[in-house]
Amino acid sequence: MEIFLDTANIAEITEAGSWGVLSGVTTNPTLIAAEGKEFFPTIKEICAAVKGPVSAEVIATEAAGMVKEAVELAALATNVVVKIPLITEGLKAIHQLAGRGVATNATLIFSTNQALLAARAGASYVSPFVGRLDDVGHDGVELVAEIAEVFEQHSLRTRIIAGSVRHPLHVVQAARAGAHIATIPFAVLKKMVSHPLTDLGVARFIEDWKKAGLGPVLGG
Repeated sequence: MEIFLDTANIAEITEAGSWGVLSGVTTNPTLIAAEGKEFFPTIKEICAAVKGPVSAEVIATEAAGMVKEAVELAALATNVVVKIPLITEGLKAIHQLAGRGVATNATLIFSTNQALLAARAGASYVSPFVGRLDDVGHDGVELVAEIAEVFEQHSLRTRIIAGSVRHPLHVVQAARAGAHIATIPFAVLKKMVSHPLTDLGVARFIEDWKKAGLGPVLGG
């Protein structure tokens, strides 16, 4: 399963990229606004910082406007993927954009029916929102598993991005459920690295090294 970063923060993207684990980025107007930056220049900056797909979201709620915005976004860089909300107008836009060769990410997916329709319309990706479903008493990971089963059974090539990931366990569960990608906040990515037994092991190794007088510990 690939790891995407859900952010608009260039420093986070650069740092995660240096770990060798980052395959792409998802972002949206809310995340960009939180950084206090302009929308289109930020998308271009993110695309330059990442080799993989960068999902950027449209604002319009009717198909013609979505398509217009999508074409503008796709022109920013070759790795732009346009996020389209899964509503009726969104399906129309996804279908039209697929015909133009524009990659799309059907977002705000909360049911297998929505994911199936998006795939049939030509979406490159679908993004079921795991955490938001959990918030309202549903099993978000179970939805990912159900979508993965349906897509495999019917040989649908649309890729599944587990979104709205809240903690490291969501990442493991999404991987086991068959998600192709998990898009996660940087804070969650950092937690995935950490384990108290690893920290204890490193601390003990350094302590033993110093006691043995084997020389200085670089960085310590």
